[in-house]
Amino acid sequence: MVNRIILNGTSYFGYGAREKLAEEIKTEGYKKVFVVTDHSLMESEVATKVLTTLEQAGIPYDVYMDIKPNPNVENVLEGLSKLKESGADLMVAVGGGSVIDTAKAISIIMTNEEFSDVVSLDGTASTKNKGFPLMALPTTAGTAAEVTINYVITDDKRTKKMVCVDPHDIPIVAYIDPELMAGMPKSLAAATGMDALTHAMEGYITKAHWLMTDMFHKQAMNLIYHNLEKAVNEKDKDAIEQVGYGQYIAGMGFSNVGLGIVHSMAHSLGAYFDTPHGLANALLLPHVLKWNGVVCPDRYRDMGREFGLNMDNLSDEQAIDKVVEAVRNLAIAVGIPQTLKEIGIPKDSLKTLAHQAINDVCTGGNPREVAEEDILALYLEAYE
Repeated sequence: MVNRIILNGTSYFGYGAREKLAEEIKTEGYKKVFVVTDHSLMESEVATKVLTTLEQAGIPYDVYMDIKPNPNVENVLEGLSKLKESGADLMVAVGGGSVIDTAKAISIIMTNEEFSDVVSLDGTASTKNKGFPLMALPTTAGTAAEVTINYVITDDKRTKKMVCVDPHDIPIVAYIDPELMAGMPKSLAAATGMDALTHAMEGYITKAHWLMTDMFHKQAMNLIYHNLEKAVNEKDKDAIEQVGYGQYIAGMGFSNVGLGIVHSMAHSLGAYFDTPHGLANALLLPHVLKWNGVVCPDRYRDMGREFGLNMDNLSDEQAIDKVVEAVRNLAIAVGIPQTLKEIGIPKDSLKTLAHQAINDVCTGGNPREVAEEDILALYLEAYE
């Protein structure tokens, strides 16, 4: 069997990593920057830390910040128009997955105009050209959009989250600066951190896993599990940095092997109810982990050991339950809601959500074969 791995070219890590942005821009000869961010990051002055770096270096820029938490086709089209008007030769995305994903879609269409309807990018699009130059500075420790070959855009007309997979979309430089992540509200830090843990765990048990991606996913699980509670509840500087690294490392793994039905089910919730992606993953993860465990219990023993748990002399069922309990306890410790009812999802929508989820691109990577009725049963289990 031949395995492929695709990684980004250059990344900077550590507090103050954003200060390398101007140096890279000047080294590569870019003249004007189109900054993609959102209103909340501008209001909280997180994005302004990056803008200050550009200003101090004398680099001109325009800003586009009208991006929804679950970005849609209209966001992409508007941003595309604004980029063309600006005359910039480089995009810089400052934000979480929503912002970076929007920038990725814009980047791809700029150099592959035959996909200008946006919806044709759904799935694995046959683009021919590398995207418009894009550098990314994540402000959340969750999606790893700065290093993956994936992006997600909502098609409101079809009530669908399009999972777009394209090696041409990877940012040319990523800056993992924990100072940009430190200002996240507790609820966002918790949800995005659990999203990153979901990436690592689903990536480790997905059908396509192999040696290289196992290495990434195991290290990511270790870093996130041991540091997330302190990063969220205590705003511990070192813990925030470790979670930031963990989410990036997980991205290098799952980007190359895919995910599973936690993500399929979360995508449906986001498409129909605008549920924040990290929250949806965090709430669903223990239920799906329990259900999937029967087909790969030894992998659960591996995951438990990365958490620091004693997995010796346990039956398969005990090993699975111990890992699920650890994940659920971590979610509770960082304040994640525990039921779909609690976050306002109507029970009569679950059949529709299940039908959407079974057709999601992530479903094929799930380690256990799954039918629509299985997904419905998992939604019902998570409901109350």
